[in-house]
Amino acid sequence: MTARRTAALLLLLAVLTSCGQEGERAARSVPAPSRTPTAAASADATDSAWVQLMIPMNEQAMFLLDLAAERSTVPRLRSWAARLRGAQTTELLSLRELRDRMGLPDTDVHEGHDMPGMVTADDLESAREAEGAAFDRLVVALIRDHLRRSEQVSRSETTAGGRADARARARKLVTARGEQLAALTALCAGRAADVP
Repeated sequence: MTARRTAALLLLLAVLTSCGQEGERAARSVPAPSRTPTAAASADATDSAWVQLMIPMNEQAMFLLDLAAERSTVPRLRSWAARLRGAQTTELLSLRELRDRMGLPDTDVHEGHDMPGMVTADDLESAREAEGAAFDRLVVALIRDHLRRSEQVSRSETTAGGRADARARARKLVTARGEQLAALTALCAGRAADVP
């Protein structure tokens, strides 16, 4: 139990200390209905911190994936980005359902914070301004960071979380991230001249 509490504290510390500079966040691309938390469901601090971080991480990444699917100079990268965007949309719906079962509000507690692995408004602006190979390199770097960071935080939830359904969702996310990172690595390695 002590190891679990230590892991939970480390996860919370990582989430809370990674809140960085204030910044304007882009609007959400997948609208969620407004809801009132229910008193029946409950979540411990680790579960709450995890789900409330994963939702905005996915929301922000989808803006970048939209750009990649439309503007990449590499057809395989465009296709991969479109598939990943679909997977993240499905994941986001599951995370929101979990949040609702946990009785958490649908507000973004990280709004205005630049979290590690989160695509920021500045990142999106840089991507919009970039062209050609520079755009592809930027997209690959940002999405790789998003996938790695969300995998790391989700792995912590699998061992430190208090709710079985949250840990199960986190395990699925860890598995998905491993597959997505492997696919991105293979894409980049197989088309080294096209995708840095």
